[in-house]
Amino acid sequence: MKKFAVLAVFAAISGGAYAQSSVTLFGVVDEAARYVKNGDTHQYSLASGGLNTSRLGFRGVEDLGSGLKAGFWIEAGYNADTGSSSDASRFFNRRSTVSLLGNFGEVRLGRDFTPTYTGYTDYDVFGDNGLAASSKFDIGLGRARDGQAVPTLAAPQTYTSSGGTRSDNQIAYFLPSNIGGIYGRASVAAGEGTAGKKYVGGRLGYAAGPIDVSASYGQYTVAPLGGEDKFKIADAGASWDFGVVKLVGYYTQSKFSVQKIATYSLGAVVPIGLGQLKAQVTHANQSGTNNLTGTSVDANDADQFALGYVYNLSKRTAVYGTAAYLKNKGNAQFALNSSSTFAAPGAGLKSTGAEVGIRHSF
Repeated sequence: MKKFAVLAVFAAISGGAYAQSSVTLFGVVDEAARYVKNGDTHQYSLASGGLNTSRLGFRGVEDLGSGLKAGFWIEAGYNADTGSSSDASRFFNRRSTVSLLGNFGEVRLGRDFTPTYTGYTDYDVFGDNGLAASSKFDIGLGRARDGQAVPTLAAPQTYTSSGGTRSDNQIAYFLPSNIGGIYGRASVAAGEGTAGKKYVGGRLGYAAGPIDVSASYGQYTVAPLGGEDKFKIADAGASWDFGVVKLVGYYTQSKFSVQKIATYSLGAVVPIGLGQLKAQVTHANQSGTNNLTGTSVDANDADQFALGYVYNLSKRTAVYGTAAYLKNKGNAQFALNSSSTFAAPGAGLKSTGAEVGIRHSF
């Protein structure tokens, strides 16, 4: 009888612990009909991720007691138009982390966004997605979103595209959420012998009511060039929600050796019934000399103008449209969209496009 009672107590404890744990399956399916003209060449396509990146993921939290929790998050990106992985070299390419959370904050290990990427894309009204994505202007120095081609305009030889958005092998610490609106994180990523993968960076911000401001800084250790082996990124961003309109803006600068690119952006989001009207103006300013050729890049700037509308059919489903115009100057070759089969515009030429799509999340 006593043995049965003891077993019953353990069963109750076990059942209670299990009830405090949770695992969630989540994802996004996003596809858009897209038209882009780069210079004199145009392309019609069905594209993935015009509003949000298509993904499939699992996340969970376990209550360990005394305010301590354990969590995991594994997330894979895919191309909804073809069903293929967005990164052929890995499955959980978007995020793969395990965490300990408590009153002290969060310690997170694994592959994740870098603080310098979120430090400016959090203030992009298009969320760095679709034709109007802001990270296209980083590629002048070799940075690019995962899955995008890196043109040879000024890419520092071994700097890989995977470093611009996320880093492998990260150890990150996040401040707790109850310190008067102040938030922040610090991250260190081991290079493990590969140039371009070693990273150190951090972000500090303040968010309360309608206001959100932050600044971030980070650097990668890359293959040396001209005695320099540090690729440096600095960001500052802010947003203010006035109710009838939300204004957002950011500044980001990337520098490697004698070449630098700075991007300025100002955007607005206007709620209209069940929808949102979005507008954004972005200017990319290059300076210094090309790290590979030694020629001046001071004239190789670009301006982008984007307008979009999102209409929410439900909490999970939305239809949207985006139109964008990108004007290159000098020898700049930025593009709204390009790939191995669709070339970027020629030096100084325009890139224009539009897309209409549907997004469903679950």
